[in-house]
Amino acid sequence: MESYCRFRSFLIISVISFAIADAFYLPGSYSHKYLVGDILSVKVNSLTSIETEMPFTYYSLPFCHPSEGIKDSAENLGELLMGDRIENSPYRFKMNSNQTDVVLCRTRNLTKPDFELLKKRIDDMYQVNLILDNLPAIRYTRKGEYLLRWTGYPVGVKVDGAYYVFNHLKFIVLVHKYQEPNVVNVMNTGDTAELFPTTADSETEDVEPGYTVVGFEVVPCSFQHDTEIVKDLKMYNKYPTKIVCDPATVSMAVKENQTFAFSYEVVFEESDIKWPSRWDAYLKMEASKIHWFSILNSLMVVAFLAGIVLIIFLRTVRRDLTRYEEYDKELQTQMNEELSGWKLVVGDVFRIPTNPLLLCAIVGDGVQILGMSIVTIFFSALGFMSPASRGTLISGMIFFYLFLGILAGYVAVRLWKTMKSGDQTGWMSVSWRVACFFPGIAFLILTTLNFLLWGSHSTGAIPISLFIVLLLLWFCISVPLTLIGGYLGAKAKHVEYPVRSNQIPREIPPQRFPSWALLLGSGSLPFGTLFIELFYIMSSIWMGRVYYVFGFLFVVMFLLVIVCAEVSLVMTYMHLCVEDFRWWWKSFFASGSVAVYIFLYSINYLVFDLKSLSGPVSATLYLGYSLLMALAVLFATGTVGFLSSFWFVHYLFSSVKLD
Repeated sequence: MESYCRFRSFLIISVISFAIADAFYLPGSYSHKYLVGDILSVKVNSLTSIETEMPFTYYSLPFCHPSEGIKDSAENLGELLMGDRIENSPYRFKMNSNQTDVVLCRTRNLTKPDFELLKKRIDDMYQVNLILDNLPAIRYTRKGEYLLRWTGYPVGVKVDGAYYVFNHLKFIVLVHKYQEPNVVNVMNTGDTAELFPTTADSETEDVEPGYTVVGFEVVPCSFQHDTEIVKDLKMYNKYPTKIVCDPATVSMAVKENQTFAFSYEVVFEESDIKWPSRWDAYLKMEASKIHWFSILNSLMVVAFLAGIVLIIFLRTVRRDLTRYEEYDKELQTQMNEELSGWKLVVGDVFRIPTNPLLLCAIVGDGVQILGMSIVTIFFSALGFMSPASRGTLISGMIFFYLFLGILAGYVAVRLWKTMKSGDQTGWMSVSWRVACFFPGIAFLILTTLNFLLWGSHSTGAIPISLFIVLLLLWFCISVPLTLIGGYLGAKAKHVEYPVRSNQIPREIPPQRFPSWALLLGSGSLPFGTLFIELFYIMSSIWMGRVYYVFGFLFVVMFLLVIVCAEVSLVMTYMHLCVEDFRWWWKSFFASGSVAVYIFLYSINYLVFDLKSLSGPVSATLYLGYSLLMALAVLFATGTVGFLSSFWFVHYLFSSVKLD
């Protein structure tokens, strides 16, 4: 009886814990209760622009500094790689206490370098990014009948050749009354009264009410202060006259050797938005019909290719195998002289391909990249890597990539052992190539781009300390795990070929169409399944928009894998039918050629959608990152095509009986 009671108590506590966890917003941090009068501190992030794609620190411009000095906030690996530099700011509010005409500071006289830098930042449309309780400041503008949302506000604006700075900010903080989770009401059983003491209603009424921050809006204004009056005021003093914030007019012109002041006001508004829904304004799904159209388009491509594969299997392969097995051994030789196609390459189809070490390394890296992508998108779709947890998406990708090295080493070495007919000699060399090939290419590209960012003094540059951390993660975690996976692959049983290879390879007859044209054309079908979703991903990366439709992306990813497998099967069968037994690399590039289309689409996006991208440095950064993305897609999709073709060829020739 006592054991039963303990088990029941444990079960009740577990259910209550899940109920409480469900009441909170899973993707972000736990809600923070602020009492009336509590201090709310605003943080600042890097200045960003879609014109240059190079972030800079907030205090690189002549903004007001906090009285306690500039302090960096805690940053994770993902934030540093994304170029985020979160620091404290002088903006401070008191919970549920409106403030107006608050003076921050008066800047020093603008020197010529400061003046030129400020003008350049305004010309490049740099945005100031503020954060309150982990919520980025959001700005609303109206264009016709549409209400547009922006994160941050511009540094300034250029009107009729003159430059104006936004030096007065109107903050609107949306708050919601904090609601204590009532675990007793969740269960509504008498047993919970013994486990969790309740509070009397009279005591509950005496508890001071608290609030949670559910919205953070900013309205930037350009206001001409009287600098002589501001000179005698301290930080957080009240400006003697009323400051009218009119975003439609500008008055604070920026001139050399001139000073200007900063001020702000804050309004608290109670909102019906609950804390778990406070990110809805940022993550609102736009153009959902287009995403559904993308999935429908992908399904049509999948169905089309599936029909072709079905015809190959049911009408061609099965028929040929049946006819092949109907002949007895005496007539089989005579039949072989009359038959043509894939049956004639039976003695060469499993011949070791050219550059087998490179193929094994690429397939291993492809498995690692593909596994990392699937796991990351899956957890993102569940909400564990939302923008509410800044930097977790990049950190999660690195974490999953590192630990999937064991799978990469296993697949690559087992493939190598299969090619060598069970001989595991050289598995260590294969493992090292897997551990260093794609990471080495990525490290080379990132280092080259990092020198450009260092030269521009951008916060997007990876610090030396972070470079050392990445190298340690690479050689202390990824490489050992890959070697362990390679060891397991060397000990695993290799895949036995169903037929023997001839000592002398047969001559390949002249081909009607060049193979490279067929392989390049086959990549258009996988690209057709993802090009719509690719536009939203590119807009998220380069246009500063928030991408959070990972559910759609996961479905598209699943369909892409199916299409890549089907395309590779069809192309492999076509090459075998024309007596071309060199299917190993061709099956890889049949589906991997989608990377060529992705890179060409990136160039198209640069020319037509990022017209304002200014400077050779910005264009080089864009093309460098696009090249790295295309290479990752090449390895992942090519691996899918190769493995599916390997299974197909093995199944096809395992049904052929030879003496």
